[in-house]
Amino acid sequence: MAGPLQGVRVVEFAGLGPGPFCGMLLADLGADVVRIDRRSAGTGLIGALGGTSLLDRGKRSIALDLKDAADLAVVRALVGRADVLLEGFRPGVMERLGLGPEQALELNPALVYGRMTGWGQTGPLAHSAGHDIGYIALTGALGATGRPDERPAPPLNLLGDFGGGGVFLALGAVAALLHARTTGQGQVVDAAIVDGTAVLTTMIHGMVDQGSWRDVRGGNLLDTGAPFYDVYRCADGTFLAVGALEEQFYAALLTGLGLAGDDTLPDRSDVGAWPRLRDRFAEVIGGRTRDEWWRVFAGTDACVAPVWSLLEAVQDRHNTERGVFVEVDGVRQPAAAPRFSVTPGAVGSVPAVGQHDAEIRAELAG
Repeated sequence: MAGPLQGVRVVEFAGLGPGPFCGMLLADLGADVVRIDRRSAGTGLIGALGGTSLLDRGKRSIALDLKDAADLAVVRALVGRADVLLEGFRPGVMERLGLGPEQALELNPALVYGRMTGWGQTGPLAHSAGHDIGYIALTGALGATGRPDERPAPPLNLLGDFGGGGVFLALGAVAALLHARTTGQGQVVDAAIVDGTAVLTTMIHGMVDQGSWRDVRGGNLLDTGAPFYDVYRCADGTFLAVGALEEQFYAALLTGLGLAGDDTLPDRSDVGAWPRLRDRFAEVIGGRTRDEWWRVFAGTDACVAPVWSLLEAVQDRHNTERGVFVEVDGVRQPAAAPRFSVTPGAVGSVPAVGQHDAEIRAELAG
């Protein structure tokens, strides 16, 4: 595949969630990602739910038994020629297999050894099981999400697994790869979801420190506390997203809603009046359908958008014309991102387990 990472060789130990997502990002950008699948593994969670993991797109697969001496020799050969290794096991698992950082860097001193975990390689929770919801809970990100009179709402597993985990591992891998290619020195990248998720909250921590953000859920500018940054139900039961923060965008919002020049409208700078302002917006927006409102606001500076479902988003005009989603092997899915003017990335096919066994073994033998 073409892309800015063409020529970069990655070995990924198969897993779930953020690790494979990191491998997908690198593969989308042109890296040759070889996924080491377990020869005797079952279908796993994704297979049990009847799904195909698009996170494995663009990769090659070799099926091996990590307890078999001959197969371990194949793994070591792959590690010896790789630029990046990605693994997402609990701390100590790779060491017990004889494939820990010390052993791997002896084989390949310039190797970037990427480790993806929830809690990190150190700390009192390092050896505990966990999932996205727990990681974002511990960092405060989950507690800041949702309305004040409701339970915190987990944003799927996007914030922790993928935003705080896989993206940071990809960034760390590429940064360490640049260092390795300059110095010949490899290193370990300890990518913990709690670390990355905490970094994502940096701006909010700064606002708390300045006194412009209260440590409560649903009472601030960006957490649905402000009526001009919220989601409203339309006449047909669907929803409209409003994000008119700046004055000029707020003016465009009022114009679209037919409220410009309404002297009875509460002052938006009066936080105490926010509930009354929200009620007024809800009343007006609830009088039309989502599609009717989108015809009013599309192309304006009111910062208003329809809340599409996942399948509706694929059909959206902007997303369609920009190519935000592509079809590969009959499956609609997000396109590679970000976009490059000279070395564009691309979406590849999802390999079957062990599909490239003979091909990869032949490369190692050569």
